[in-house]
Amino acid sequence: MTISGFDWDKGNWPKCAKHGLSKDEIEYVLTNEPFLLPDRSLQDDETRFNAVGKNYAGRYIFIVFTIRESGASQLMRPISARYMHQKEIKCYEQQKDS
Repeated sequence: MTISGFDWDKGNWPKCAKHGLSKDEIEYVLTNEPFLLPDRSLQDDETRFNAVGKNYAGRYIFIVFTIRESGASQLMRPISARYMHQKEIKCYEQQKDS
């Protein structure tokens, strides 16, 4: 699958921005080999994914996103994003190392 960009609008950007992240941070994490997992929420209309990665300052970020078709292109659409809590980071690092 080739992703050609990101899908930002007034529907998804405010949900991500309210946690103090920038578009650049979110895009950086999603384009720099994040750890990906299927999202556990029950969504009938679209497949969602969870991504965990570090921003350029080394801070862990958790992102929920989906892939949307736009003509012949496929775009990543962040749904929500936030900095991870220390307890979550510890759990993630233990799982990643095992």
